[in-house]
Amino acid sequence: MNPSLILGTAMWGWTVSEATAFAVLDAFYQHGFRQIDTATNYPINKIPEDFRKAEKILLQWIKTHGIKDLKVIVKVGSINNLRTPEHNLSKSFLLLNLDDYRFQFDSNFHTYMIHWDNRDSENEIRETLEALDEARKQGLYIGLSGIQHPEIYFKLNQEFQFNFRIQMKHNLLQSDYQRYTLFHGKPRFIAYGINAGGLKLNTSEYRKDSSLKARGGPTDTMYPIVESLQKILKDVNQKANRPKLKSMNHIGMLYAYHSADIEGILVGPSSSLQLHDTIEFYRSLQEFDYEDVFEKLKANLASGI
Repeated sequence: MNPSLILGTAMWGWTVSEATAFAVLDAFYQHGFRQIDTATNYPINKIPEDFRKAEKILLQWIKTHGIKDLKVIVKVGSINNLRTPEHNLSKSFLLLNLDDYRFQFDSNFHTYMIHWDNRDSENEIRETLEALDEARKQGLYIGLSGIQHPEIYFKLNQEFQFNFRIQMKHNLLQSDYQRYTLFHGKPRFIAYGINAGGLKLNTSEYRKDSSLKARGGPTDTMYPIVESLQKILKDVNQKANRPKLKSMNHIGMLYAYHSADIEGILVGPSSSLQLHDTIEFYRSLQEFDYEDVFEKLKANLASGI
């Protein structure tokens, strides 16, 4: 099974305006894609009044166009967008949100996912799973994101038998795949952060509204890994029988696409132009063999560069 393409909304209402988000949604939908990811705390821009703004933009687009066939992933748990670990994953809170999202998204509601759980209490986590069981009974898929103690979830899931969808950060600089070792063996993982937070292959590519700059990352210096990636691209792009890799987004998509147990790739284009480029390369991954590039990327990581 090839990984699916999922549209992310983390920067909507922050570096991505409502008008741009609408244009991206229009193009994404017109190309036949339906999976969209959001969370109560998007955008995480430390502006309290923007809490839940991303989902509001998505809901407005849905209502404007009368859409009924999306597959929306909703992540719940964080109680603010201030980048703090504060959350509420109690059974009552999750059931309250379940009713709200069922009403708001209606037939477009697809996956109910908990978000940012640092707890180590089996009793508390069992209550969370009881709420998720109710969501499953309503026909929803169940998911996890940002779980500090996946071993507890694995243990308790012997009782519930959820086929969890699991979001994890997975790129050339950082991957949480090994933290979920107990869940390996099935294509259940959704890779996010594939371009390492907005990393570019050249410092001149950073715009004023780039996601890396918005998050406070340095954009005026070359990251050590970039030089080695440029060398790899120069080598592999000489193959004439397939489209060339041109960006960190391409590299990140390829790396996630060929990684083990990946069922979805989360992308966050900041414009329609970026989305079209993303879709074009995603379709290239489906059509052409890039396994040699994946092996070179893995070897580069193994060398510690």
